[in-house]
Amino acid sequence: MMMDPIADMLTRMRNAIRAGHREVEIVPRSKMKVGILEILKREGFIQDFQVEENGRGGRIRVQLKYIDDDPKKPVITDLQRVSKPSRRVYVGADEIPWVKNGLGIAILSTSRGLLTDREARKLRVGGELLLTVW
Repeated sequence: MMMDPIADMLTRMRNAIRAGHREVEIVPRSKMKVGILEILKREGFIQDFQVEENGRGGRIRVQLKYIDDDPKKPVITDLQRVSKPSRRVYVGADEIPWVKNGLGIAILSTSRGLLTDREARKLRVGGELLLTVW
């Protein structure tokens, strides 16, 4: 039984990047995972993703992005889970951390949905700090 599906998704992506794979499959599909992937695509960290139904919860195929199509140069350097089921991390609008001095992003779950750290600062909302990417 999986206790933290978001951490599992990040681990699958991290392992695929380290192995130089172009694509990774994430199961099962969830709205939270799709929302996180939409942000990663919009911010340019992944190429694309497709949601597929398979009759058992669905799956997501993620196309990873590499610099100059060289598998030794991934766009994503690291993915880290911040808030965990055993220890939730909540931040106010003034406490949202900068990731690598603005080179990376933090993804927050707020009352206005999933937002990047820049969007949350602009809207002056805080929330649960889910993960950081750089």
